[in-house]
Amino acid sequence: MVIWFIGLSGAGKTTLSSLLYNKLKPDMTNLVLLDGDVLRNVFGNDADHTIKGRLKNAKRLSNLSKFLSDQGIHVIAAVLSIFPEWRKWNRDNIEEYVEIYVKASIDVLQKRDKKGLYEPAFKGKIKNVVGVDIPFPEPEYSDLTIDNNLEKYDFTDTINQILSLNIIKEIINK
Repeated sequence: MVIWFIGLSGAGKTTLSSLLYNKLKPDMTNLVLLDGDVLRNVFGNDADHTIKGRLKNAKRLSNLSKFLSDQGIHVIAAVLSIFPEWRKWNRDNIEEYVEIYVKASIDVLQKRDKKGLYEPAFKGKIKNVVGVDIPFPEPEYSDLTIDNNLEKYDFTDTINQILSLNIIKEIINK
């Protein structure tokens, strides 16, 4: 199984994927967490933030997720995932694939901006920021869309909503 969290920077992908991982890991020892930013570092930061670099990273994450899943290792991935063709590739090539779109407005993301991306991007000081000068095509076929526009500190209901998806319930109960 691959649970693929997508959304803009600051939407909550890393938070939710980490919470889900921590909830499932005690009973699923064959579970790994992949974060797009962390994997960039693991692979020596050889994929920059241009469209070309992002595509390289997208292919790498999708192929790694499939590779692990094909060996019976469950994957939770937190990635921007801006390429609809790679989201389709995931659906077509990963047997048990779940896509969760963590949605937040650009206004909310600017207020949350822990990485300091949005303000400099809107001022033209930095380039290649998804949602500013690189478009983010919203997913058409997510299994779940989470509206994460509110300031939250407790995500128990959100994690339970994810765990209630049929494909996830079936795999957990195997």
